Amino acid sequence: MIELKTPAEIERMHVTGRFVADVLSEVARLADVGVNLMDLEHHARGMIKRRGAVSCYWDYAPSFGKGPFRNVICLSVNDAVLHGLPHDYTLRDGDVVTADLAVTIDGWAADSARTVIVGTAAEEDLRIIRATEEALEAAIDVARPGNRMGDISAAIWAVAQDYGYPVNTEFGGHGIGRTMHEDLHVSNKGTAGRGMKLRPGLTLALEPWFAATTDEIVYDPDGWTIRSADGSRTAHSEHTIAVTDEAALVLTRP
Repeated sequence: MIELKTPAEIERMHVTGRFVADVLSEVARLADVGVNLMDLEHHARGMIKRRGAVSCYWDYAPSFGKGPFRNVICLSVNDAVLHGLPHDYTLRDGDVVTADLAVTIDGWAADSARTVIVGTAAEEDLRIIRATEEALEAAIDVARPGNRMGDISAAIWAVAQDYGYPVNTEFGGHGIGRTMHEDLHVSNKGTAGRGMKLRPGLTLALEPWFAATTDEIVYDPDGWTIRSADGSRTAHSEHTIAVTDEAALVLTRP
């Protein structure tokens, strides 16, 4: 069931969103050559505990995962793009790191992701990150009353096409509110003018992610970490938004 949120409920999600943005900004600042992924995981745990927030990932056990997820943040490196399981890995110069975080505060969720480069940045890595960021902004721009869900998907796909990146449709955006995943799947590829009409109070997590040269994915033996099937570099950008009477309100903007 799709639940439209009241302005007061959206503001409560906004409180959570601001905190998620703060944690991701801190993780991005700390991600440097010589830093272990588990250091970033434990830093995020500390921030969540001090705030009194609740991780949406801890004990998360969907059908595609391998057992419950026992970490509070997804950290995906280089050809990994989604659900990266934090582990004993020391970051190297030129690594591409995606941090994805979802928590609840007082019963309301927010979800966001950003990709950063450790140390020396290769132009092709900057390019794919820029593509996901532009696709996310294009999706947010069309998330207005009267438009349709397909307009969001088409906006993301159009940016991917402009950059020449293929699009995987197995994982995309989703509804969000009282839980991390509510009804509605938001594909990163679609046709404008189709799908459900957007209405004020609709809250969504929009998350374009691309791999440089493939739309196929593979799973690590950990059962969680999703990588590009051909080993090409990846990037992922995500915001939680609320459809309002006018422009969409971004709830996880730093």
